Formats: sequence, C-alpha cells, structure tokens
Amino acid sequence: MYNLFRGNLSRLLSSQLKTNSVRQASNLFEPDYLDALKPKHPIYPCVNFQITGYDFAVLESFHRFLYRTADSYDFDVSECWAVPAKDLHVTKLKANSETVESEFKLKIYERNMQVYNLSANFYPVYLRLIQAALPEGVTLKVVEHQPDIHEEIRYVPDTDLKQLQDELEELRSTHKTKKKSSFRRKI
Repeated sequence: MYNLFRGNLSRLLSSQLKTNSVRQASNLFEPDYLDALKPKHPIYPCVNFQITGYDFAVLESFHRFLYRTADSYDFDVSECWAVPAKDLHVTKLKANSETVESEFKLKIYERNMQVYNLSANFYPVYLRLIQAALPEGVTLKVVEHQPDIHEEIRYVPDTDLKQLQDELEELRSTHKTKKKSSFRRKI
C-alpha cells in the first residue's frame, strides 16, 4: 500500500515539476514587461475599403469623407487609389416582349483606401459611421488586402502597346508560314 501511494505521489510531483520547469523556461529569457506591450484588442493587419458608384463627383466626395474620418480616428492609412472606370451597357426591354425600350451606357467608378493595423474595438464604430453617411448609389465593401489581386487592377492597360504587340505577333506568324512555303517550292 505504501509503495502504491509513493508511486502515485512521485508521478504527481514529477508532472508538476515538468510543467513548472516549462513555464519557467518560457519566461526565462523574456521579460514580463513585454506582455504589457502587446495590444489588448486584436488588430486587423491590412484592410481595404472599396467604394463603387456611378456618379464620379459623389464618389470622390465620399472618398474624401472616408479619408478624413480615418485620419481623425488616427488610423494608419497607407494608400488610396482609383481603379480605371468600367463600362456597363444596360438595355431596358418592353414588358412581355423582346423589344428594346431604351439603352444606357454607364461607367462604374471605384476608389480604394488601405488601412494598416486597424484596432478591433474601433473598427465597428468606424464602419457604422461610414455606413450611416453612405450616399445613395454608392456601395461599400470591406475586404482583406490581397496584394496579387489589388495590385493588378490598379493599372490601366496600354492599348497602343498591346495593339503593337498583337501586330508583331501576327507578322511573326505570317513570316514563319512564308518560310515554310518557300522551302517547299525549292524541293
């Protein structure tokens, strides 16, 4: 009986020593004041606020409002950029027919604002504020920053350069076919 008690006691003490030594080893090289430097609330590392709309003036005005309110909250606004306008073709049909009543050509404008280290306790307050001030016809989308996607859509493609590259490729392909046909004639 005594051996059983002594065996359980030694296992219990050895497990306590192991957990204490692990705790002490983890705090051994790190001072306690480093825990005080960690933020109390979670932080979103990089967030994009995307706004889109059909009216350029309204969208620009709201984008200025977004930036000014973020600046007043002391958010770390790293970048703001515009995305090239997209064309949208809308056709309105007459009721119960396939006859076109009217056609519209619209442009969709987009503006982005990137915020770093957004505190989780200020984010809902800021989001409620900008949703309350959201103008008619403007949509707001908050997304996590994805560098590969957001970097690509920022730039306007050079149509002249693309056209010249296509012409060059066409000339190369016709030049290759001429070489093959002239080779066949010589034989």
